[in-house]
Amino acid sequence: MWAMCRDDRRWKGNQPPAVAFNFALSREGIHAEKFLGGFAGTLQVDGYAGYNRLTALDRIGAPINLTYCWAHVRRKFFDSWNATKSKEALKVVHTIDKLAEIERALKGQPTIVRQTERARLSEPIVVALFQEIEAIGAHILMKSALGDAINYTMKLREGLKVFLTDGRVEMDNNPVENVIRPLALIRKNSLFAGSKLGGEIWAILSSLIGTCKLNGVEPFAYLSWVFERIAMKLPLADYHRLLPWHCPAERYLREEPT
Repeated sequence: MWAMCRDDRRWKGNQPPAVAFNFALSREGIHAEKFLGGFAGTLQVDGYAGYNRLTALDRIGAPINLTYCWAHVRRKFFDSWNATKSKEALKVVHTIDKLAEIERALKGQPTIVRQTERARLSEPIVVALFQEIEAIGAHILMKSALGDAINYTMKLREGLKVFLTDGRVEMDNNPVENVIRPLALIRKNSLFAGSKLGGEIWAILSSLIGTCKLNGVEPFAYLSWVFERIAMKLPLADYHRLLPWHCPAERYLREEPT
């Protein structure tokens, strides 16, 4: 199950939050290329190499600007410290935590504020951090756990700096990590969909329910409202008005039976 999430509330954007799940038979990068066909812009991802094909110059819809996730970088260095108690790895973790603390103060601020404050506060930290990581890499075994963390980080270096110059971009991709958590929690029960069609239907329902949750809409009440509107012969041309953020507020909470 591939997930794409939009949540502009973090920078006071005007689009409602949404998540779209897509079912595929594998995790090959070609599926990401298919799902994002025609899209141009910035995409925040983890370090999976399958996304690199989206940056091809001959891609239909123009190349996508990939920005990467500092939470994944932190996890790499934390795992290194946890395994070896490396003081150098722990220092990197603490530095990334400083960046996260700045981000917490900027959550919900307009893009210009986020961009200005990141240039003032975060950019010097990021520049110094990459210099420090390079220095560490010069005197350690690169096949070690710490070396693996350094290699991962330096490979994604340019994409990790995008958030400094674009107030819409998050420091990490936790928004999409959060929306896939329900599937991760039932991972063993999610191994099989029965059929490709079953997987596609599952993806549609997961998209609707996940988008309901992002918008504070109770899923059962929303689906009841949708079926009622369809039963009233809503024209197909108006089906876009059935998206969760159009659900009337009075339908958000379902009355419990007495």
